[in-house]
This record gives sequence, C-alpha cells and structure tokens, in this order.
Amino acid sequence: MIPQLRKPVVVGIDGAASALDAVRWAAVEAQRRGTGLRVVCCDVFALVYLPDVPTVRLPESFRNAVAEQAAQWLQQARTAAWQQAPRLRYVRTFIRPGTPVPALLDESKRAQLVVVGSRGLGPVSGAFAGSVAVELSAHAECPVAIIRRPVATEPDAPVVVGVDGNADHALETAFECAAQRRAPLEAVHAWHTVGTARAWRNFHDEGRAAVLQREEERILDETLAPWCEKYLDVEVRRIVAQDTPARALLRHAQHAQLVVVGSRGRGAFAGLVLGATSQQLVHHAPCPLIVAG
Repeated sequence: MIPQLRKPVVVGIDGAASALDAVRWAAVEAQRRGTGLRVVCCDVFALVYLPDVPTVRLPESFRNAVAEQAAQWLQQARTAAWQQAPRLRYVRTFIRPGTPVPALLDESKRAQLVVVGSRGLGPVSGAFAGSVAVELSAHAECPVAIIRRPVATEPDAPVVVGVDGNADHALETAFECAAQRRAPLEAVHAWHTVGTARAWRNFHDEGRAAVLQREEERILDETLAPWCEKYLDVEVRRIVAQDTPARALLRHAQHAQLVVVGSRGRGAFAGLVLGATSQQLVHHAPCPLIVAG
C-alpha cells in the first residue's frame, strides 16, 4: 500500500475553464501537502471502438483529432500547474479511456485527494458539478474536492466544517487543512427547529429550545475535544445553529476559503448515497468544497 504522504493529488480535466481553475487549486494543494499532481483527461470516445463491429469504428482522422485535443488540454494543465505551484514534487499527465466517473474512482484508490472543476463542457465531456461530482463524492475512496471559479477571500479566511454524528472523516480533513493553511476553523453544528411556526413558538416559550441548544453545544464540545488536543495550534470557533445543516453551512461558506463536509447522512439510507447536506453543498457552495468519506 502506498503511504498516505506519498499518494498524489489527482485532478480530472476537460477543456472547460473551470478545469484549469481546478488544476491551479489542486497544484497548490499538492505543493502544500508535499506531494505530486496527476492530471487525468478521459477519452470517452475510446469506448466507441469495437473491433468486431466495423460499422462503429471511428475514422482514424477523428481519433487523431481527439488525441491531439486531449494532449493540448493536458499541456495547458501542466503549464498552469507549474506556474501556480513551482515547488511541486512533480506533475504527470494521463489520458484514460472511458468516462470520468469510473476513471476517477479508480484513481481515488491511490490518491490523497481527487479534484474536479464545477463545470464541464457538456453531458459527454464534463458537467462535473452534476452527476459526476455527486457520484465521485459518494463513492470515491479518498476525499473529493469540487472547485468553483476562485473568489477573493481574506488571507485569514476560515476553513468551515460541518459537524454531525458522523463527522470523524470530515473533522480529520478539516483540522489538517486548517493546520496546513494556518487558518482558523469554524465548526458548524446545526439542529432542526420544530416543523410549524406555532409548534416552534410553544417549544421556545416552554424553554425547551434553550435546553436543547445547551445540549447541542455540549455534544459539539465533546466531538471536537480529541481533535483540539491533537491540533493545538488550530484556532477553533464553535457554532451551534438553530437551522438546517445545509443553510447553516452555506451561510458560513460565504466568508470561507474552504468548506469540508462528510459524505454520508444519518438517515435511513446513511452510508448508501451522498447525504442531502453534502449534495446541497456540491451544487451551491460559493467556495472550494471537500467531501470527505
């Protein structure tokens, strides 16, 4: 097994502008982690070639054009990576046959992190913020980062992490990212309000909301305690919100440099699909997002 620190950061690209944004972000992240960068471009047309069915063979000129285009995209990515992170250990580029999800899921077996852009060229060559990003986030064997076009943030902007009852992987990733960036960490824990306005007023008037708030604060403190002991240099800001997790995280993401969430929810289907909160963040986070296992 490859030691964690030697595993590369992998970034999947196509010709979209957001792919180069993802490459630049991934290059800095790989440099920060002291590892190398693998840039992967998928040749979806390779699946069309069926030697036993001559009628579906693609013209050689078309295949050459596809290969030349992929090589051009990879060269652009290589140049962008070195320009953004000149102290990278290495940059290696690959063309993989097939569609993005199977290729990048396979890459995730040997990676620290898989990175994709938020927009692709269309249903064939991209659309990473749609089903591709969701599938990768749900099934990859390492954390997955989804990168939107960079927005200006303050140098000391926080890393934000969502904390629920299944947050160990997210907390490990978030504390490590905050430590590497020397950034504060905002730990956001949300609890739901009662379903109707009248019920909520009664709940509040009876003092039960205050009791529940204190209990949720205690739970958050207990959850964070071992991580705070391990990462003594990370400033931790505890936030307990009376809101849905997605709304609370999106609100705090507005001033963050990175948001980290777990990939699984706590409902009846937890562990089988990407959690509802994580899906909301995949589609709407205003800053880079890491979905941890």
